[in-house]
Amino acid sequence: MKGKKGRFRPLCKSCKNTYSIKRKRAGYEHCMPCGEGVARETKHTVVPMHKSNYVVISDLADLKGLCNKSGWFTKEKNHGVS
Repeated sequence: MKGKKGRFRPLCKSCKNTYSIKRKRAGYEHCMPCGEGVARETKHTVVPMHKSNYVVISDLADLKGLCNKSGWFTKEKNHGVS
C-alpha cells in the first residue's frame, strides 16, 4: 500500500495492516501491537560465558551446545531437539 510521497509501506505478517518503513528497515516484520505479542511469546535466557561476557540465548540447541566438551550433546547429532 502506498503511503506518503508515493512510497510503498510494508504489511504486518500477523494482521496485514501497514506499518512504518523505518520499522521495516530496522528488521521488524510486524506492526507495534503485533510485535509486542510476538516478543512476549519468545523465550530467552542470558548465559555467562567462561572467560567472556554474557550472551542471550533463544534456541535450546544453542544452550545445550555450549558445554559440549563432555560429548553429551552436539548440534550435528541432535537436529530434532525438543
